[in-house]
Amino acid sequence: MKTRKSLAVLLFFAALTFSTAQEIPVNYSLGEKYSDRYKYSTILSLESSTKGETVLVRTYYGGFPLRPKGHFIEIYDAELNLVNDYNYKYAGKHMVDGFVKNGQLYLLELVYDFDRETYNYVVHQSPLTDFNFSERVLLSIPSKEVINPLAVNKYNRSFGNGFSTATHFNDKRSAFAITVHHREGRDQKYKVYLYGTDLRKQFEYDFTSAIEEKNYAFENIEVSNDLKSVYLMGKAFFKKRRSDIKERRFQYELVKITETGHKIQEFTDAGRFPESLKPILNNNDLNVVGFYADRKDKRYNGLVYFNLDVGSLSIKSKKYNPFSAQFMEDKFGREVDAEIKNLIFKSVHITPSNAILFSAEEYFVTKGEDISSGGTQITERYHYNDIVLAKLDASGNMEWARNINKAEVTQGDASYASYTAYGHGEEMYFFINSGENPQKISKERILFKQGFSRNPNMFVIKVDAEGSLSYKKLVDDKEVRLPIMVSRPLIHNDKKELFFYAKRGSKKQLVKVYLEGDDTSPSK
Repeated sequence: MKTRKSLAVLLFFAALTFSTAQEIPVNYSLGEKYSDRYKYSTILSLESSTKGETVLVRTYYGGFPLRPKGHFIEIYDAELNLVNDYNYKYAGKHMVDGFVKNGQLYLLELVYDFDRETYNYVVHQSPLTDFNFSERVLLSIPSKEVINPLAVNKYNRSFGNGFSTATHFNDKRSAFAITVHHREGRDQKYKVYLYGTDLRKQFEYDFTSAIEEKNYAFENIEVSNDLKSVYLMGKAFFKKRRSDIKERRFQYELVKITETGHKIQEFTDAGRFPESLKPILNNNDLNVVGFYADRKDKRYNGLVYFNLDVGSLSIKSKKYNPFSAQFMEDKFGREVDAEIKNLIFKSVHITPSNAILFSAEEYFVTKGEDISSGGTQITERYHYNDIVLAKLDASGNMEWARNINKAEVTQGDASYASYTAYGHGEEMYFFINSGENPQKISKERILFKQGFSRNPNMFVIKVDAEGSLSYKKLVDDKEVRLPIMVSRPLIHNDKKELFFYAKRGSKKQLVKVYLEGDDTSPSK
């Protein structure tokens, strides 16, 4: 295993000025570079075992046009050495996710059974020590086959094809909920199932009574520690046209479901439109954080905080924190009539003082024409732009908000775009890919932007307790000759380590990033 030392002198910008920063205590180690037989692949899951191993599952593709051909499994030890791999020659049409529990690898797939006319959630299970997969049906739902059974775009979900389902894992990866919207004769049914990652079903619940007037597109989930309650946050879309044109077609709602019933809390303050909300369950404290707009056109105006009763979901307190003039200048310079839109919630960190650090990203999709194949094809481009980060104190008051200017667009694997956020103590660290140097866009503002290199650099951005930002180039493209999948890491919070996968063509490599300090050192 090779170790690369981090750079010594960095640039620092706090508020709207730059100054010299002290060393950011982040370093990295490189595993060996290995040959790989699968040129085209995407990550299905990246997990850790009880032995501290890194377990990577990739879906690989072949043929023309490319289609899934199977799943390749790699196991790395703590020294980043590849100690075992296995080719599971099963493609599957709708592979949902993978996870590791008690020495077993589980792959979750949605399969249509033509003989029984059912959609089945099927579990493919194998011990990590001796790969030997078996299959069993976890859940079966009667339905006609539809074109797209999975709710791929969870941020704007509709129900028009007769069957729609989604799987939601909690942040701890200790449990997952399966939601199913389907028809029984002329009636629509909505069921919610909660499972632990040991695959024990905690409960199933009939949510049908709640969908008479609305369709639900759930975005975020929390699960109680005893796995007896699930909290689902998302948009509730009204089925009928609303009489008041000032009202939106949807509203955000938090739904608490147990085995015996459900409760709903609507977020509908007059003249305020909450956006991109996230429930946070911290012991017996239930908070909701996100953004809000003063108008229904999604132009965000600030941060919102709700403190809820964990049982009844009644709102005990709330705070609307408008963006400061400083934040707007951070983001836009002196541009007039600028707007903040398309924010997608990404990460949250609770500090030792119970403050809330959270981040979101400007994400949107555009369509364009591609003529590279000789004909004209309509393609979708996925934009991952600025990072918005904020700190709320334990009572929901905004201490500060910052903006990291970033511009990325991709038509391919999104793993190489976006970012990873990691919280430690009172600080947050952001890991992004960028060109050689951030672009200076004004005297006080810089922009992290895609470069022309095939191997983008990995940068780390540190945000301290006061909201001051500093950055450095962590991994140089001349040392790691492969692009890093910066938004698909394995995070070990207890060890202050993050593992990233680097891959292009027939070469692959594992990268470990770690925080240095009194109680932190790289694994030997």
